[in-house]
Amino acid sequence: MSAESGAERPEAQRPQRSFAGNVAFGAGMLLVLATATLGAFAAVALLGRAAPLSGMVPDDGNNALVVGGIAVGGLTGLMLPVILFGMVRGNEDTPRVGPAAAARKVLAVLVFDVWLLVVALLVAQLGWFLPAQITTVVAVFAVGFSWMPLAMVPWERFGLGDVFAKRRGSAASRQAE
Repeated sequence: MSAESGAERPEAQRPQRSFAGNVAFGAGMLLVLATATLGAFAAVALLGRAAPLSGMVPDDGNNALVVGGIAVGGLTGLMLPVILFGMVRGNEDTPRVGPAAAARKVLAVLVFDVWLLVVALLVAQLGWFLPAQITTVVAVFAVGFSWMPLAMVPWERFGLGDVFAKRRGSAASRQAE
C-alpha cells in the first residue's frame, strides 16, 4: 500500500476523441436510429390490415399487431447495424465480433423477433373479447415485458452465452490471461 494521498497520485488520462471521431460517432448514431425507425415503419406496414396475419386477427386486435410490428422492426433495425459495426470496429478491450459470433447474434435477434410476433398475435386474439383500446394497452405491456422469460433462460447451456452476455473486459478476464 502506498502512503500517498489521492491528490498526489497522477490521474490516468482518458483518450480524447477527435473531431473526425465525433462526426463518425454521430453519423453512426444517426444510422442506427434511422434504421430502427424505418424498421419499425416497415414492420408495421407489413403487418397492417392487408398483411397475411391480418386474417387471423379480429378488428379490435389489429393494434396489437401494430405494437408487435413496432417492437420487431425497431429491435431489428437497432441491432443489425450495431452487430455490423461490431464486426468492423474493435480495440484491445472490446475485440471485433467474428463472422460466426455475428451470425449467432443475428439469429438470436431473429428468434426474438419471432417471439415478439407470437406474443403480439396471442394478445391480438383478446380483440374477440375486449375493446380495441384495452387490447392495445395489454399489447404494449405484453410485448414490452415479453423479454423477461427469455432473460431467465441459461443461455450458456445452449452455447449462446456470448450472444447475450455482457462484454467481459474487466480486470478478472485480464487476470486469466
